[in-house]
Amino acid sequence: MHPATPTSVPDGRTYRTPLLRRRFLRGLLAAAVALPLVGAAAACGDDAASDGKVKLSIFWWGGEARAQLTEQALDLYTKKNPDVTFEKTWQANQGYFDKLATLTAGGNPPDIFQIDDNFLAEYAARNTTLDLNKYQDSGDLDTSKFPPSLLQYGVVDGKLAGVAAGENTQGLVYNKTLLTKNGLPEPTTGMSWEEHVAWAEQVSKKTGVPGTQDPSADYKAFWVWLRQQGKDLYAGSDLGFTAEDVTRWFELWKGARDRGATPPPDVIHEGNATDITKQLVVTGKAATSWVWVNQMPELKKNTADELGVIAYPGDPSAQWARASMYWSVFRGSKHADIAADVINFLVNDPEAVKLLGTDRGLSSNLDLRRVVSDDATDPAMKQSIAVESELAEKFGESPQVPIKGHSKVKAELVKAGENAQYGRATPAEAAAQFVEASKAAIAS
Repeated sequence: MHPATPTSVPDGRTYRTPLLRRRFLRGLLAAAVALPLVGAAAACGDDAASDGKVKLSIFWWGGEARAQLTEQALDLYTKKNPDVTFEKTWQANQGYFDKLATLTAGGNPPDIFQIDDNFLAEYAARNTTLDLNKYQDSGDLDTSKFPPSLLQYGVVDGKLAGVAAGENTQGLVYNKTLLTKNGLPEPTTGMSWEEHVAWAEQVSKKTGVPGTQDPSADYKAFWVWLRQQGKDLYAGSDLGFTAEDVTRWFELWKGARDRGATPPPDVIHEGNATDITKQLVVTGKAATSWVWVNQMPELKKNTADELGVIAYPGDPSAQWARASMYWSVFRGSKHADIAADVINFLVNDPEAVKLLGTDRGLSSNLDLRRVVSDDATDPAMKQSIAVESELAEKFGESPQVPIKGHSKVKAELVKAGENAQYGRATPAEAAAQFVEASKAAIAS
């Protein structure tokens, strides 16, 4: 890192203000005292108006709690950099990407926007996202404390299209109270898929509660399973699997259904269709659900039972440090340098990171993740942090960021998976349908 002015950090270390921010503040001062407008532009690289003020627009999705935390963090940035203010816009997840597409195509894009791996590659391919590599290379965007695979999961065609706002990974959540009450063993990380199905069958027989939600229509589970077979969800601009791979996956779960290890199709559909607060593990309709680890607190709010969480079955190195979501900068932003500095602040400033907590997943900065973890008071959050920290030691390399059409591929897996679950198609027939529809989705 470049030499800079240190500020205090809660745990006694020092945090160094990035060079970009100091350079920017000097530029604002120059802009404020310069008489000709051209002088101000020269001093700030067009980042400041003639009065030395900058207003950045920022757009994200989430609930009211996330909005409050994000607004507090942005207010903190303004407190430390009084000449920078924000036009803040947020909304619920529903319709967010429709709105983002309208804004970026209609000439009124936000300088900074939140995005996830469903759409990052698509926006990067359209040259909507700024390549942030130059800020990383200069040290003005410090990613040195990020897990390497988490950083890599924001790279599209060699360009750093998004910076992880937080880290997440797949988690198998189980009803610990149900198992303990019936004298049954808890599942463990490293169990094979076949062992998991056998364990779930045992739970079903002993408790009358289906042992596991059937994840054959869940892209997260399918993706991890593929990586354990030496395949992947995508390979370059094509699918990374064949119809034969999908057939094996569907047959695995047909066998589980036939053995009574899963709920019946109507209940499986309920698990496929409902939000996190109504997953089968908390409604009592299955002993396990397939989720993201950071969703543990939301699950726990909806059940009085004690929950446990482990990795998905099979080799845990097939899982990776997934960006729960990213911060990206609009490629045409007139305030790109400042926008990059804001992102750096949101992921690296100790006060900001503590304010944001784990709402967007575990902190991308490993040093600050420990601080947030130590301060966590929610038992379910502490549990998810502990599990992900444990799994982080086993993570493999991240896959490529999902390609254009990924959201349609996910929807097609649900459709094909449910055709197999309901017996409307054989595993082979449903697999062929899925591959054909997925190829059409990524080609459109």
